[in-house]
Amino acid sequence: MTRTMTGGCLCRRIRYSVKIEDDEAYLCHCNYCRHATGGVSIAFKNVDQADVEWTAAPPDWYQSSPIARRPFCATCGTPLGFQFLEGSEKMDLTVGSFDEPGHFRPTSNFSIETKLDAWEDTSHLPGQRLDEHPGAVDRWMKTLGKLPD
Repeated sequence: MTRTMTGGCLCRRIRYSVKIEDDEAYLCHCNYCRHATGGVSIAFKNVDQADVEWTAAPPDWYQSSPIARRPFCATCGTPLGFQFLEGSEKMDLTVGSFDEPGHFRPTSNFSIETKLDAWEDTSHLPGQRLDEHPGAVDRWMKTLGKLPD
């Protein structure tokens, strides 16, 4: 069932709307994606380029490799996706840039030859809620008067 979903960057300067066919997403572990995002991997949703509508300002773009370019926000730095320079009608949007990222579920890994195995399963590690961190709570309350959503 097709569903229209929205997303965008942290500062909300760039917004998008896109038709989504399913809840499948994937993790890319390639060195380019790690360096482009500063993460150990990046979660992507593959979509038809024609189904993406940039509803506020269009994204900024940079060529991240000889074969691809990436949309991002030059104001806040949010990585928004990945697109081959030629030969594909598809593109990827970063799962974290969707307004409802919990809609998606990981179904595959890409570029597994460079995957950082130590980061594959962190479920056994201790965790802490934001509201249990006095320093962060104090800063948010002084600045915003509440904790972020």
